[in-house]
Amino acid sequence: MQTSQIDYLPILMQMLLAVGFVVGIIIISGKLGPRRTSEIKDENFECGIKSIGNARIPFSVKFFVVAILFVLFDIEVVFLYPWAVNFKDLGLDGMVKMVIFMTLLLIGFFYIIKKKALDWE
Repeated sequence: MQTSQIDYLPILMQMLLAVGFVVGIIIISGKLGPRRTSEIKDENFECGIKSIGNARIPFSVKFFVVAILFVLFDIEVVFLYPWAVNFKDLGLDGMVKMVIFMTLLLIGFFYIIKKKALDWE
């Protein structure tokens, strides 16, 4: 079965329609929407706290370590879900591979606890 370029015309038309709709709505809302500016509305908003001083204060490295560790252990769940769904089909081989995977993750987790990476000062 051969396809020609004319077969892709409906896809191109749908993409153009979607982009045109989004651009049109943005332009129309900018023209018709209310414009109420004030000094308070133009200020930066950070959780209700007044902005005082330099915004470039350094963060503790522990903040970034905890964030990266959260993402790392969150991605583990992404691998666990398909394994759990296909558990019966994978058989003993799939079980062994998942035990190895979980063992490596637990070793890493206990290493993190031993190094006190999750303890706040």
